[in-house]
Amino acid sequence: MSEPIRLTTPLTKDKVKQLKIGDRVLITGTIYAARDAAHKLMVEALDRGEPLPIDIRDQIIYYVGPAPAKPGRPIGSAGPTTAGRMDAYTPRLLDLGLTGMIAKGNRSKAVLDSMQKNTAVYFAATGGAGALLAQRIKSYDVIAYADLGPEALAAMRVEDFPATVVADCHGGDLYKEGIKAYARD
Repeated sequence: MSEPIRLTTPLTKDKVKQLKIGDRVLITGTIYAARDAAHKLMVEALDRGEPLPIDIRDQIIYYVGPAPAKPGRPIGSAGPTTAGRMDAYTPRLLDLGLTGMIAKGNRSKAVLDSMQKNTAVYFAATGGAGALLAQRIKSYDVIAYADLGPEALAAMRVEDFPATVVADCHGGDLYKEGIKAYARD
């Protein structure tokens, strides 16, 4: 097995173009935490002609609603949320320059098509490993929608955050490829 690819944010389109399904990555830098409630509020703001609370261009959003932090830690368990909950909002954010998403589960055709159009990548984080993933999160700062609690939009500084490319900007989809490996002819 090859060594993981080390990525540092921001995640530019040039970096995205180099990634292929199956690539293991370690992400360092700032990524953003947001789940469905925050995504809904961001798209509603765009619908009203308002700017987003962050410049989303070349950024990664981790679909996570972390548990409360234990003393001395910036965050509690931080496992991935199922990506499908954000699919209705994602193409709009990809059109604005979002280049990466981290979650678990497959994506809709609309999202996969938008990823190709906009040069973006979808990473999977291991479900059930939230306590281990939280060890890679060095800071957690709420940026907007604090009233949403753990679903607020937050900036997280991560070091060597592990993920796997499961959908790339070239049309690769590891969920579909994985099924093919077990299909009967």
